Amino acid sequence: MTMNKAVKVLNDAKIAYFSMEIGLKNEIPTYSGGLGILAGDVIRASGDLGLPLVGVSLVSRKGHFKQELDASGMQSEDMQLWSPEEYMTLLPEQINIRMSGRDVRVRAWLYEHKSLTEEKIPVILLDTDVEGNSPEDRSITDHLYGGDRRYRFKQEMILGIGGVRMLEEMGLHIRKYHMNEGHSSLLTVELLHMNGMDPEKVKDLCVFTTHTPVASGHDAFSYNLVQEVIGEGHDLEILRTYGGNSELNMTLLALNLSDYVNGVAKRHREISEKMFPGYKFNSITNGVHSYTWVCSHFRELYDRHLPGWANEPELLVRVKSVPNHEIWQAHMNAKKELIDLVNRKKGIGMDHHTLTIGFARRMTEYKRPTFIFSDLERLRKVNDRGDIQLIFAGKAHPSDTRGKAIINEIFGYIDELKDTIRISFLENYDMSLALKMVSGVDVWLNTPKRPFEASGTSGMKAAHNGVVNFSVPDGWWIEGCVPGVTGYSIGSRIDPGKSPEEIEAIERDDLYNKLEYNIVPKYYERRDEWVTMMKNSVEMIAYYFNCHRMMRRYATEAYLC
Repeated sequence: MTMNKAVKVLNDAKIAYFSMEIGLKNEIPTYSGGLGILAGDVIRASGDLGLPLVGVSLVSRKGHFKQELDASGMQSEDMQLWSPEEYMTLLPEQINIRMSGRDVRVRAWLYEHKSLTEEKIPVILLDTDVEGNSPEDRSITDHLYGGDRRYRFKQEMILGIGGVRMLEEMGLHIRKYHMNEGHSSLLTVELLHMNGMDPEKVKDLCVFTTHTPVASGHDAFSYNLVQEVIGEGHDLEILRTYGGNSELNMTLLALNLSDYVNGVAKRHREISEKMFPGYKFNSITNGVHSYTWVCSHFRELYDRHLPGWANEPELLVRVKSVPNHEIWQAHMNAKKELIDLVNRKKGIGMDHHTLTIGFARRMTEYKRPTFIFSDLERLRKVNDRGDIQLIFAGKAHPSDTRGKAIINEIFGYIDELKDTIRISFLENYDMSLALKMVSGVDVWLNTPKRPFEASGTSGMKAAHNGVVNFSVPDGWWIEGCVPGVTGYSIGSRIDPGKSPEEIEAIERDDLYNKLEYNIVPKYYERRDEWVTMMKNSVEMIAYYFNCHRMMRRYATEAYLC
């Protein structure tokens, strides 16, 4: 891409979307999980809809990490080195940020996303690997979510403060600054300086989306650390005023300086208001970029029967007109691709016609990846009713020792059940593998501990491919589940007066009962009813839980007000 083209792409950008991670494409490892994938879908949908948006993130030239698993399931990590030069244009603008008593130089790369409608969305990726910076400073933008707390705070300074300065240096006129999680909320400090320290002016400029109901997911930094990095002065007083007195809470900073604040599902809004009493949250339930997350076999099917669906996913509501046998054949083609991949990698002889259950997400305790193994005798009984096979994938954060132990435990169950149930764990979960899994399994399993699933989007991707959801009623599934019609819930949404242990026991019993008495027999014995449920998933879930609907709501409720 030439510089003239790069400048043209930037001309109309007026909504700045800040995210620590953005999943632009599989070959660019600037994402770690759901937050980054959602950010990438925001970019893609904004292009389709012609929204004047510019993305801002970090270059993360060494990625998050490449996952490697040994024979027992012990995870090790390696760098994901990549070259921005292969995909992006280096821009001429540079800015300075004062850190730890010295100036840090920041440059920017431009990635151009070209949408299905030929619209172009620019994404600016900030980079401190600049000649003249110290070796320590050159590495600030290397590792996504890497390093210690000091490293993380410096990254968030680059993203928030550096991002605003870079957009100013480029001469862009920004009407709204959208913070995707609190990682970028230091941008509010820069905006205060630009707007005469008037908090009302800054609030009018800022939109904030929070994505986690887990307390540990909200970044907080000690003021000793903050002072060490930014130094004494007015900014420290500003942060104490708006970000909390005892420690700097990045979510609190964003909440205090944003006019529009939202959670990512209706239930998440309720949880967020309990976590941060006195603050009003809106809710815009997440969606996924339909074209990106529909596999080739279903794309071809939709193209024939529902022309225009890719840029108008509401048309998926008409999927009832597609013959059942064509839906089933498209699914079986996708399933064959996944099963063949598993058999090539693992050599365990998975079968194309066996009911296949998929579970893929970050391996961490609250997501309960081993929940299906809670009672092995019940699981064997399910398998006696009709054969099942399981496919797992997902990374544990390098510092999450419990998450790593969970992967090891799954490998133990794989070995213990090898003579009864075929189970596989695919390593290095990424966008490419995710598409194969959400389209190739028959049932998409999700078992988080409530209420810790803010939204979840993998099940939406599965539904786009006619895959049936089987999930705990949390996050988006509370809105998407019509029991027995669009999928199945695990446990009840409301459990008044019951302890967490009692709720877990109810969920465990319900999981095995529904597998044994509903899911397995319907799959094997009532195929037409199963395919009807697949079509319901597309008609009643995919048509609504997509990024086009989500971004229209952001545009009308947050960006244009």
